[in-house]
Amino acid sequence: MDRRSGRGAGRTGLMGGTFDPIHIGHLIAAEAAMEAAELEEVWFVPTNVPPHKPQPRTSAAQRREMVELAVRGRAGFRVEALELERGGVSYTIDTVTALQEREPGREFHWIVGTDMMNDLPNWRRIDELAERISFVCLGRQGEASGESALPKSLRSRIVLAPMPPIGISSTDIRERRRAGRSIRYLVPQPVLDYIGRNGLYES
Repeated sequence: MDRRSGRGAGRTGLMGGTFDPIHIGHLIAAEAAMEAAELEEVWFVPTNVPPHKPQPRTSAAQRREMVELAVRGRAGFRVEALELERGGVSYTIDTVTALQEREPGREFHWIVGTDMMNDLPNWRRIDELAERISFVCLGRQGEASGESALPKSLRSRIVLAPMPPIGISSTDIRERRRAGRSIRYLVPQPVLDYIGRNGLYES
């Protein structure tokens, strides 16, 4: 495991996702990553066009606003809208390269779930990406992560971060909205209010 010792060097976690919508599971994951990897900040990076998922139905502006509402008031959490502003398909290597050029004194760590960690060998320019950053992998405590199946060059760049099992997904939230069911307590209250005001995810 590479925990990289740069205390005070701007240790920053990057959490990418469509956030369609952001929910409390995302926030709990960010807290777990911050604690396990001793991060000073977590930046939420809304994806513009995901490479391997359907295009979000809500607009980039709406998803950005929901993330801003969700993290408001939590010191150390902020929105990084680089991918939305850049446009096109969002690749992690492009985002990391741009951020490192913009902020050369900051140390970045990409936050992933177990499923994404196992797919790392298929990521665009993964060898270059692994040289630039490390990965904080979120998994349920006591659950096998599958880390040992990864190439050694990737295993050395991973910090494991246990987190409580949270059975919440953006897909489920959207389906509940379409069915007219409550999503209260699944998303932060300001996000719930925003979804209601804008009629998002209704059938």
